[in-house]
Amino acid sequence: MLIFRSMYLKKLSLVNFKNYSDVNMEFSPKINCLVGNNGMGKTNILDAIHYLSFCKSFFNAIDSQNIRHNEGFFMIQGVYEKHGENDDIYCGQKRNQKKVFKRNKKEYERLSEHIGLYPLVMISPADSELINGTSETRRKFIDGIISQYDKVYLEKLIAYNQVLKQRNALLKQFYEARSFDSVTLEIWDEQLILHGKSILQIRNEFLKEFITLFNKHYKNISDSKEEVSLIYESSIGDRDYKTAVFTALERDRYVQYTTVGPHKDDMDFTINNFSLKKFASQGQQKSYLLALKLAQYEFIKLKKNFKPLLLLDDVYDKLDENRFRKLIEMVSSDDFGQVFITDTHPDRIRDLFQFSLIDKKIFLVDNGVVNQYN
Repeated sequence: MLIFRSMYLKKLSLVNFKNYSDVNMEFSPKINCLVGNNGMGKTNILDAIHYLSFCKSFFNAIDSQNIRHNEGFFMIQGVYEKHGENDDIYCGQKRNQKKVFKRNKKEYERLSEHIGLYPLVMISPADSELINGTSETRRKFIDGIISQYDKVYLEKLIAYNQVLKQRNALLKQFYEARSFDSVTLEIWDEQLILHGKSILQIRNEFLKEFITLFNKHYKNISDSKEEVSLIYESSIGDRDYKTAVFTALERDRYVQYTTVGPHKDDMDFTINNFSLKKFASQGQQKSYLLALKLAQYEFIKLKKNFKPLLLLDDVYDKLDENRFRKLIEMVSSDDFGQVFITDTHPDRIRDLFQFSLIDKKIFLVDNGVVNQYN
């Protein structure tokens, strides 16, 4: 039997973050419920917790836009208990200045050093974009999982994107100057192929393990015999990477950007060998997405040897009553660590846990003011 080490968020302090001027919260190591009407700031608390794990917002990539109106900065501070010791995480953003991110009062030279230390999985209404959105959304899903446990992959991904940016700039320069320098381009091609091969290999290895967990969770959630799958669609295909890049060169020069490589790959979601997006019912799509996220949680837990934080944002309205109760029962078990849940009905949350002995806290959120609810 595997024994997982402990980690949870003990305290959270916010200053001028979104609709919060100043708030301090102390959490249960197990279940934390944030209840209140829509638009009161429940999800903003989850987003602050997301910042502490990923150095960025789940919803808005522009940090300065998360500063409270008419204020000059925001601050997020969290205290984690991890393996029996306290870790202090600080994130500060002033308008028109560089974001400051610290762990135990020491500022990071590179934010990538922080990724994976406090793993987190968020289940949100925005997950529907995995089905309906662009291929970039699905790639970010894969990259977000792997980057939380594989530092080499994260470094390769950062390096690949930097090389890609340079190569695309060169292709545009060639097009505008009506010139071509194959020697200069080959220098970038070598780097692109080196990093790209590693990314593809790691992604494929990840999927072999991940699919098993995904299928298990889908069967548990759906109680059905449907066959589901996720298939990696590589723009390189079965070709040698170098051959694929060379073959695409003429097209790359014409469109002025790199048309093959892991930045162009996608995931095909299917149910009974048909497209999930086109042929699945809403219930099947919800089950599929939930299974993806639960598999993500279990995968990271196994790789990191401790339980990630789990954030459930507004899931009641996206699941039927039966699925919702089943999910809450599942995340309340010892298989999961600290959980944060947002909901619009305090009584519903209270009724869910009224006969449970599990450690929990319920917070009432009202327009940027947070009070513990009894």
